[in-house]
Amino acid sequence: MTNTPCPILQFGTSRFLQAHVDLFVCEAARRNPDDALGKIAMVQTTTSAQSRARIDAIRSNARYPVRIRGLHRKETVDVTIECDSVAQALHADDDWSALLERIREEVHVIVSNTADNGYALFAEDTASMLDGRVAPRGFASKLVVLLHERYRAGGRTITLLPCELVSCNGDVLRDLVLSVARGWQMEPGFLSYLANDCIWVNSLVDRIVSEAIEPVGAVAEPYALWAIERQVGMVLPCSHESIVVTDDLAHYERLKLFLLNLGHTMLAQCWLDSRGEPAATVLDGMGNEAWRATLESTWNDEVLPVFGALGQYDIASRYLDDVRDRFNNPFLAHRLADIASNHEAKKQRRLKPVVELARELGVRVEQKRLKAALAGT
Repeated sequence: MTNTPCPILQFGTSRFLQAHVDLFVCEAARRNPDDALGKIAMVQTTTSAQSRARIDAIRSNARYPVRIRGLHRKETVDVTIECDSVAQALHADDDWSALLERIREEVHVIVSNTADNGYALFAEDTASMLDGRVAPRGFASKLVVLLHERYRAGGRTITLLPCELVSCNGDVLRDLVLSVARGWQMEPGFLSYLANDCIWVNSLVDRIVSEAIEPVGAVAEPYALWAIERQVGMVLPCSHESIVVTDDLAHYERLKLFLLNLGHTMLAQCWLDSRGEPAATVLDGMGNEAWRATLESTWNDEVLPVFGALGQYDIASRYLDDVRDRFNNPFLAHRLADIASNHEAKKQRRLKPVVELARELGVRVEQKRLKAALAGT
């Protein structure tokens, strides 16, 4: 394990982070060292054997392959990049004392992608863990202990950039961490530090990372976006052409939800209605004439008019061109059966807001396909 300073602390070892945040930092540093904040310390927070294998692989060789495959502006892309931005590989349970030492001064940015249960709270996490002897189980509780250590060391400002697919993820994580700290009856000065001196940033990530390369590495599509809501004083891991700093994060969330996510769910609805083959993929769906017609009609006749009412028709149309490229990716085995998991809940999150917004804006479109899908017919 190298002693290279790591101003970026990353919670999560997923193939998504490897091909998104970690790759961005690598590409930025190679273009111009001043474009990247520095190296990354990757932290495993689970007991997963796969995550442990990634950590061990990084420790033995701090490089891993990211293969970018797919369509970009109708052109085929197939390149492999050796990513070298991760200089430290830690396990929260085994290396907790090292993390407490790092957080005092070295770290400027915390990035996270802690999966579906990342924001869960656990009864076994208590204020007794502030002694630093063992790591709390929950991510929010880990942050309370780490940030309290930083507060005790002088309370330097720190930027937190969660990448979990939760709306207003920075606000949600801040409120969760504050609730844990209040439950532990921590001192008012620390509560003020969490609320006012830590910079909790909302962001949206968008890249399909289709496969893992074992033991560490990933296969990803060419398209990538990290939309970050502007905040005074925030520090970013790097500057990169796929990072957009914006005052209107809701705009990017709406594009992704109403066009990409909605498109996936409409194809899954077609697959379910037709009792399609279990192995059918998004690419297969785009090649099915009837399913493609349903999808295009939904996008063009029922969704784009809503963007038109917002004055964003051209922007949405350009984004949709990228979505079509992504759905037609010949290298991406994105199974419709996987997309169809939790289908009813996904329809409520992805389809219903389009119908509600159309009604709110007074858009005179029938939206018969969206309403039929919501009704289950």
